[in-house]
Order: sequence, then C-alpha cells, then structure tokens
Amino acid sequence: MSDRTSAKTIRHWDVETDVVVAGSGAGGVTGAYTAAREGLDVVLVEASDRFGGTTAYSGGGGMWFPCNPVLQRAGYGDAPDDTMDDALEYYNAVVGDRTPAALRDAYVRGGAPLIAYLESDDQLKFSLLPWPDYFGHAPKARADGMRHIAAKPLKVAAAPDLRELIRGPLDTDRLGQPQPEDYFVGGRALIARFLIALRRYPHAHTRLGTELTDLVVEDGTVVGAVVTDAQGSRAIRARRGVLLAAGGFEHNDQMREQYGVPGRSHDTMGPPSNRGLAHQAGLAVGADIDLMDQAWWSPGLIHPDGTAAFALWFTGGIFVDDRGERFVNESAAYDRLGRAVLAAMTDGRVTLPYWMVYDDREGAVPPVKAPNVSMVETRRYVDAGLWRTADTLEDLASAIDVPADALVETVRRFNDFARRGVDEDFDRGGEPYDRAFSGGASPLLPIDRPPFHAAAFGVSDLGTKGGLRTDASARVLDTTGAVITGLYAAGNTMAAPSGTAYPGGGNPIGTSMVFSHLAVLDMTGDGT
Repeated sequence: MSDRTSAKTIRHWDVETDVVVAGSGAGGVTGAYTAAREGLDVVLVEASDRFGGTTAYSGGGGMWFPCNPVLQRAGYGDAPDDTMDDALEYYNAVVGDRTPAALRDAYVRGGAPLIAYLESDDQLKFSLLPWPDYFGHAPKARADGMRHIAAKPLKVAAAPDLRELIRGPLDTDRLGQPQPEDYFVGGRALIARFLIALRRYPHAHTRLGTELTDLVVEDGTVVGAVVTDAQGSRAIRARRGVLLAAGGFEHNDQMREQYGVPGRSHDTMGPPSNRGLAHQAGLAVGADIDLMDQAWWSPGLIHPDGTAAFALWFTGGIFVDDRGERFVNESAAYDRLGRAVLAAMTDGRVTLPYWMVYDDREGAVPPVKAPNVSMVETRRYVDAGLWRTADTLEDLASAIDVPADALVETVRRFNDFARRGVDEDFDRGGEPYDRAFSGGASPLLPIDRPPFHAAAFGVSDLGTKGGLRTDASARVLDTTGAVITGLYAAGNTMAAPSGTAYPGGGNPIGTSMVFSHLAVLDMTGDGT
C-alpha cells in the first residue's frame, strides 16, 4: 500500500463523522441518503459549486433496474413477465466474463430492492420510462423497455433554492439558456428528490466547492479524508468509511492520454469537475484499477464552438467514412455506434470529422432529434464549415473530400435497401432499439431529394468508466485482491461491472446507485 497519505500525520481532526461521501451525482446522493437514513452521521463533499455531477445532465435520468416495484405495479404490456434470472442472462450475454460474476449479479439483482427501499420515502418517487435494451438480438433482451424507470418530475416550487444549486440542464451550462422555472426533470429531478429527502436528517451535511484530495490511512485502514475548499484544507475522520462516487476523469486530458482513452475532454458530456481526483486518491493508497481505457461512448454532432456533443435519435441520413462508404448501423444504440466509429478510426477508415449525408426532406438541418446540446442558428454551422450542401451527390462528395463514385454508389445501394426495407449491410432497423424513434417503422429513409447535405460528426462520451476495482459490496481492492478496509467506490470512480459494454439505458446511473447503497449497508454491517 502506498504511504503517500499514511505517512501524513493528522494531529487534529477538524470534523468527525461516520461516513464521508465524495461526489453528488446519483451514487453520491444515494450513498449519503442511505447513511443518513440508517442513522449514521454523513458528510457529502462536492468538488464543484453545484450538485448533480453527470447525472444532472441526463435528460432522461433513467435507471436500468429489472423487476423493480415500479415495473411490477405497471405490468409488462404484451410481453411475458420478466424475471431476474432472465435479466441476468441478458446482462451476462452482453457483458461476457470481462468483469467478475459477483459484481454483475450484485448490480442486476440489486436494483429492485433498492427501489423498494427508496420508495418507502414519500420524497423519492419513480415512474416508467420504457427504453429498449441495447442488444436486441442477445438472449432475453427486452424489446418493450420494461427494465427502465426514472425519477418523477418535481415542481421547482418544492425546493426553489435548488434551482440554481443543481447543475444543468446542458443548454443552461453550454448555451447560457435560463434555468427551467417549472419542473426538475430527468437526472435533475433525481438529484433534487434526494437532496430534499436528506434535509429530514440533521446529521446529514453537504458541502459544495469541496474537493477530496487525499485519504488518510492508519494501520492499513482508511480512517478519513483530507478535503480542500476556499478556506483551505481540513481533515475529516470517517468512523465507518469513505465512499468515492465522484465521477470519472473525462476532463483530465493527462489521465486520458496516460490510460489511452480516445477523444478529448473538450467533447465529453461530463462536468468540468470530473478530473479524476478520487481515482488519484485511491491509487495513492494502493487501490487496483481496471478498464481505465474505457468510456461510455457516443457519436458527437460538432457544434460551432468546436465541441462534439452526444447526439442520438437519427430520423434519416447515413454515416460515411473517408472512402465515401457506409461503415455502421446509424440507428444503433449510441455506445455501440461510438465504438464502431473508434474501430473504424483504428482501422484507418475514418478520420475526424466524419460525415452524416442526408437529403432535403427536412431542409439543411440534419435529422438529429436529440442533440442533447441544442442546435444554434444554421448559418453558424455553415460558416464554420460543419454543414455543407450541394445540388448533386458528386458535388457533395467534393465538398466533404470523399470519392464521388463511391458516395454515389453508397447512396444508390442504401436507397435500394430503403425501398425494400432491409439493410443487407448493417441490419439497420433489425433490432427494437433501431426503431424506438420511428414509432416502430423502418428507420431506412431514401436519400433522394436534392439538394444534398452533410453534417460533421466527431466522437463524444458520457464519461469514463474505468476506475478502482471493488468487490460486490463496493469495497475497494488493492493490487493483491485484498480489501482496503474503510474504502468504497461506486459510479464512474469504480471499474464498471458492465466492462466494455453498455447493456441498456440507465446502466451508469443505476450502477452508481446500487453500489453506493451496498457500500453504506456494508458500513452498517447490514450488507450481504
């Protein structure tokens, strides 16, 4: 074990508590809430000036929790009832054996009891948000989306002071749009509900603008943390444990380069405070790490400010590589699509930007219905060279520097697939998710109405997913596989149980919540 912090002499504890939680995304607030509800004193520290982490940027704020009480009350539509074993079979088929089976089992089975636990608090309310599983051909995949829920929207009037204290939405932070005045929705609703619930517990304390910079170790046990705020550093003793749920390191370009994470911090959707401080603190006390080259990927529509922002819900168009040829199912789930782009870049078929080619059925604006960061005026994209138009496909090919004959043939072949309703090259439309944004209709629309257009795309991510290795109780492990007593990790500070896959919407938020909850239960002695 590293002696970086164990060598540090703590002569005086500035604060003593039972639990220290670093981070205020879904995992952080779940951990703090569980601690407070179980009668423990808890201090939650958030490095930035607002609560919510990446969770608060999620428009849906979904959680992939099979067989949970919300779903059971609602029924399952026309599909047969789900079972936990079915959900686990699906998850394992997608993830494979890249991660320990105990972690996979703990996540899949842990969501339903967590929701039952949370719903006994009248502040924590959830509703259906049907969202198909992302690997529709995998065994026991759920096409109807009935493994997915979200927090119920909450009137801002219920806690008006939180309106400015919870980060997001993205248009507010990226485009300067005003904060919504009516409802907290999506991930912001989830965070707001937890923060309101925490107010019932006088022994729960939250501190914004406070970074966890070091862990304190005595006799091999993590016994506290050093945090830094505008007034300086202070030491907090944690009698039961420290939970690191502070997000990923997507905004740390040095760490991205060190661990081989493709892309730039400029294009991530995580908040700027996600710089890997918790990862570094864990490493300093001997924690093992895994999946450090991984992220939750997505295609990124490039905006005039130069950022490539997470985009989905494509109602037309095709992506072409440097040869003017299709290389991917454009309607695939975003992480699968992002990984296909990265693979094509590795193979030398794609250099950034790559292009979405589409026709004029909706005008010059690309057929992207969920850009996450709203599009601005068309002229700004045109002036920046990001959206290009030509009367013919040959001229468009010249405008985006791909071979004209290849682009013409690519579009001809795609249009033939569209007329027949079958994509023989990439099976676009062959899985339920592919049709989720077209009302079940085929997403294959011909490109045959001039003028023709192209929009520039890059690679974005929703955060890194590599981190500290843990056991099924979220206890951090050292490089020998032994538990580092007193130290826990969850969310994107933890090496993701899903490995290199993204099985379904709500996996990042859901995983973070489950393992934060399990961590605190372990601290109380109530864990399994």
